[in-house]
Amino acid sequence: MNEILDDLEDAGQLRDDDALYEAFTSWAEGTGRPLYPHQEEALVEILAGNHVIAATPTGSGKSMIALAAHFTSMAHGGRSYYTAPLKALVSEKFFDLVSLFGADNVGMVTGDVSLNADAPIICCTAEILANQSLREGPTLDADMIVMDEFHFYGDRQRGWAWQVPLLELRTPQVVAMSATLGDTTRFERAWKERTGRDVSLIDDAERPVPLEFEYVVDRLPDTVERLLGEGRWPVYIVHFSQRDAVATAQSFDRSSLISPEQKKAIAAQLAGVSFTKGFGQTLKSLLAQGIGVHHAGMLPRYRRLVERLTQAGLLPIVCGTDTLGVGINVPIRTVLMTSLVKYDGRRMRHVSAREFHQIAGRAGRAGFDTVGFVRVLAPEHEVDAARERARLSAAQEAARDAREAKRAAKKSAKKRKGPGAGEISWTRSTFERLVDAAPEQLTSRFEMTHAMVLNVLAGAPAAGRDPGEHLVWLARNNDDPPTDRNPHLRRLGEIYTSMKQAGVVEHVSSAEASASGEPRLRAATDLPDDFALNQPLSPFALAALELLDPDSPTFALDVVSVIESVLEDPRPLLFAQEKAARAEAVAAMKAQGMEYDERMAALEEVTWPRPLADLLGDAFAVYLHANPWIEDQEISPKSVVREMIENALTFTGIVGRYDVGRSEGIVLRYLTDAYRALRQIVPDELMNDELRSIIAWLSALIRAVDSSLLDEWEAMSTGQALPASDGDGTEGAELAFGAREDGTVPFSTNRHAFRTAIRGALFERVEAMSRDNVEALARLDEASRTPVVAPWGEDEWDTVLERYWAEHEWIGIDQRARALSLCSLNEAPTREDVLELAPATVSSDVERAQVARIEVIADAVDQAAVGTFWLATQTLFDPEEDMDWRIVALVDVPASDEANRVALATVTVGAR
Repeated sequence: MNEILDDLEDAGQLRDDDALYEAFTSWAEGTGRPLYPHQEEALVEILAGNHVIAATPTGSGKSMIALAAHFTSMAHGGRSYYTAPLKALVSEKFFDLVSLFGADNVGMVTGDVSLNADAPIICCTAEILANQSLREGPTLDADMIVMDEFHFYGDRQRGWAWQVPLLELRTPQVVAMSATLGDTTRFERAWKERTGRDVSLIDDAERPVPLEFEYVVDRLPDTVERLLGEGRWPVYIVHFSQRDAVATAQSFDRSSLISPEQKKAIAAQLAGVSFTKGFGQTLKSLLAQGIGVHHAGMLPRYRRLVERLTQAGLLPIVCGTDTLGVGINVPIRTVLMTSLVKYDGRRMRHVSAREFHQIAGRAGRAGFDTVGFVRVLAPEHEVDAARERARLSAAQEAARDAREAKRAAKKSAKKRKGPGAGEISWTRSTFERLVDAAPEQLTSRFEMTHAMVLNVLAGAPAAGRDPGEHLVWLARNNDDPPTDRNPHLRRLGEIYTSMKQAGVVEHVSSAEASASGEPRLRAATDLPDDFALNQPLSPFALAALELLDPDSPTFALDVVSVIESVLEDPRPLLFAQEKAARAEAVAAMKAQGMEYDERMAALEEVTWPRPLADLLGDAFAVYLHANPWIEDQEISPKSVVREMIENALTFTGIVGRYDVGRSEGIVLRYLTDAYRALRQIVPDELMNDELRSIIAWLSALIRAVDSSLLDEWEAMSTGQALPASDGDGTEGAELAFGAREDGTVPFSTNRHAFRTAIRGALFERVEAMSRDNVEALARLDEASRTPVVAPWGEDEWDTVLERYWAEHEWIGIDQRARALSLCSLNEAPTREDVLELAPATVSSDVERAQVARIEVIADAVDQAAVGTFWLATQTLFDPEEDMDWRIVALVDVPASDEANRVALATVTVGAR
């Protein structure tokens, strides 16, 4: 492209639309992709300076229309933007355009990556352009805006970002593209009125591969068998849950799906691929028999493997979810939908016409297929009824007695079942309506937010406009239909009030504004630059780090917890953690004899681990008061990375512990976000060796599981395209934090895991004490014995418990009793620390023996290197909450390493 533009410049033809048309069409033909008529029409309209709405089918070449827009903008010396909903699409388009226009001419901005942001072509997410539009308004350097996947305009959460640039920017041309736009009359009229440019609708493109629709009243296995027999594969079987997709894949009789030759070819492709335990092994088994699985919860490398095998013609069946409609790279001949009903996060409903056509549009591959097949299965009750009618019809034909046939019909009618009460089902009429229906008209999702107000305020001086007047204009002149009571004005008033109370904005008198030459509404403080980025709570996390004690032994873990609190929740894993915590809590409450109603009430308070929840909650309340623009955000304390460190878990370990194999892609994405956030948020002055080790370990662990997410991030950060790789997307072996290269972890090397194990060992003694089980206590001491002193036996424990029961009725073992604050560790005790544990007065043989034991331990501590022995103290939770009793134990670190378990000796148990 650059060479073509250089030739046009040399010929003085950069402003000659005919020359540009001829150059672009000739280039397209030279690449083997001559323009379709609708693409030529779009090019003509772009060269004429008109807005273009490309409502053309999937596979009809919208990318060529976008390229024509960038080409025209470059030729005219302008600046163009390409926006998309997903960072992955932005990244893909960035590298495509770099290959055509050169690295110097293309930039990328995605919120967490900014690369060559002053280039004449910018690829960005929709939110980036929206925020720039609000800040810079008419001064934004843009003469062409290409909006891909424009149907996101109607998305409830994100649609505002597609609307705002259309409200703010009057000068640039707009090219909006989607296969499922519906009626665009409103856009054509509004854009013409706002900008004065004509709007051209390109909606007459013929689909390169026509679709054939059919409603199938048959069972899934029989339908698939028939499709395979007719050669209509690959078949993508669409489900609306990941669980159903995997269940369907596992339900097939795998013995005859593919030929022995295909099995050999698949085996060769899988030879160098490592598969994790759990779902990885399930997928490996399915792939070997020609069945793929594809959904967002999978590891990215697994999804790409399924795509690669399908492209090679080795997988006749792929079971997946409806994410098929968003940029999946799988060649599909037949789309088979198992349902026309989905759960949208709030309720069960029929799929919309837009959703139906987005999914159906993936059938048929241009250049490979002459037709794409779309099949929709009837609901199970309809299939059963049809089979019963067929059976009855045969019986009637054979029956001589008409009355017998009538009785049989009545009996059959009683047997047949329809959808359950309150269930939403679908019929042939539902199917036919969706096939014939155009996508629903896009609905405005404009929303007035703190971020929007801040952007306008921050950019008002440079944009040369009054922010107050402009915000009111936005509230009144967006795409929402007019109403008697404007909710956006009301919301704007609420935002203004909260910001004024926080001292963020001020509203001066007209006289003062006139004297200063500034607007009445203005920012009262310096506004942040990063409130609209992908991690809007990053500034809070940075501020919260100041609350931590760098000298604390848990400082590094506490930093991890602060960062985790501002990351998006990996919900399947958190729910699994909560389930495990509640099961443990129920067991403890039963052991304490709590009644059922009490247990159920107490269980409501049990959730997944939430380290620093109180500290962060209080800090966030204070931060929110001074930064009201984050009121729509919430912190979410959780312990994923922290738990992995404290328990020496690998990725496979935590996935297996909580049985979240179907969501391992979500877990990996979370770990990747945590790694990036730790690198980006934690300042150098707070970095210590342990934090650096955690970050390095996390990077290595992620790469050992699936390196693609980090590779893509680094490629986006540097602008260097990912090199082609024959590997399986993993680098090295999974290692727990603190592990040696062979995977073994010296027991005390991972200090956090070691401390957790010590606390666990002490609490085992607490639980045995609560049951008055001296045999168990003696066994525990014997099992964890150290060379320093002999373990306690049943007699010593019996004496101690007799004294305790004389003072208290029970020993707590619930969540309160497990609080970290009740267990302290002295990791460098002195001789004096040990001797202080001896009784003040000695009046019995038992006490004299205790003093002698303590002196032996004190001598051992005194003679050993610092850190060889630790003192661990566990406070007992008593009914009166006096917290006056404790267990003190000596931890032998070298002996623990040698035994690969906690080696400790009870020093004393009693009142302080």
